[in-house]
Amino acid sequence: MTSGQPRSADVGALIDRYDAAWNAQDLDAIASMHDEAIVFHNHTAGERVAGAAAVRAHIAAIFARWPTLRFERRSLRCGDDFAVSEWTARAVHPDDGRKLEWDGVDIFPLTPEGRIARKDIYSSSATPRVAA
Repeated sequence: MTSGQPRSADVGALIDRYDAAWNAQDLDAIASMHDEAIVFHNHTAGERVAGAAAVRAHIAAIFARWPTLRFERRSLRCGDDFAVSEWTARAVHPDDGRKLEWDGVDIFPLTPEGRIARKDIYSSSATPRVAA
């Protein structure tokens, strides 16, 4: 992205790369898209982490606990300085082997330079479906 305000097409491309990095569990790629002052707030789980290093460590812990976690996008809405992504997550529960899925929404406000300033997560992860 160029300096100044990103365009919505650029925002969509950023979120495409971000989603691919999450599905690959690629911490370096994920972190490269975050602003230094990123806030990761999973409202459903009651988890709020601030700052690039702390957010990276938090995401690493998620991947360590849930190595099979993958996301399938259902829709993406982008503006010049934000994105809203609806998704379905799937994972094998690390304790009992159940195949689970749940739905959610990520809200991404962006910095003027086109970096992710926040990731606000709302999901049904507290009551996941058992997948066949």
